[in-house]
Amino acid sequence: MRSSAHIEGHPIHPMLIPFPFAYLFGSAIVDAWARATHRPTLFRTARHLNTMGLVTAIAAAVPGVIDYTFAVPPNSSGRKRATDHMIANLSALALFLAARAGRDRGDEDAKPSWWSVAAELAGAGMLTVGGWMGGTLVTRNQISIDHRYADAGKWHVDARRPAADGRLDVAASDELKVDQMKLIRVGSRRIVLARIERGYVAFDDRCTHKGGPLSDGALACETVQCPWHGSQFDVRTGTVKHGPAEDSIATYAVEEADGRVWLKLPADANAA
Repeated sequence: MRSSAHIEGHPIHPMLIPFPFAYLFGSAIVDAWARATHRPTLFRTARHLNTMGLVTAIAAAVPGVIDYTFAVPPNSSGRKRATDHMIANLSALALFLAARAGRDRGDEDAKPSWWSVAAELAGAGMLTVGGWMGGTLVTRNQISIDHRYADAGKWHVDARRPAADGRLDVAASDELKVDQMKLIRVGSRRIVLARIERGYVAFDDRCTHKGGPLSDGALACETVQCPWHGSQFDVRTGTVKHGPAEDSIATYAVEEADGRVWLKLPADANAA
């Protein structure tokens, strides 16, 4: 799923996270080493590393929150993992902040208390856990990976307001080519609009296996394939053509009129 916070397609969050990880992890190691070897001059270095780590962590968190809100699919295994990733990193920051209270602010070379060093080491452990889950988000859930292929023609847009009859104007009749998709957000609901040989179809973006984003998968021969685990669905009927998914995806009525594509949602869907 392409990152929502990027520079010319390059995701920002993965570019920034090495800095706080290196600074904060370094401060914990330097403090522990300085106490173990009785080298008080290193305590100042550790303090500076701690400060730089906390500042860069805030900078890295901003694009991370943007991706968490807009790029990670809701109601998916990726969202749960992203939440745990965020909690682990916030817990680590809280430990490093607490560790600063164990220092003598009047003397940067003063030995930090034992519990301050322990808090830093625990924070380093939490950073490692958070980093592990962050790597899994990229390699397994493919967050921040752009899967666009030749002529995929993917766009992520918000749907327009419903018309008086409850329909949604979602595209121009010639906007998509055959086997192209785009993601439409209707409140909290994510719906994929796609064009096949027989015309336009619409279906839920969420794979019924682990919640993978179908809009980020591949569409061919009226079949969409989830990019996470390979489940395949018939885009006209929503039925499963290949597992591991077992449940069908919801499909929606689509019609073309006056050069536009109109999406008809159930009343409860519009309310969402």
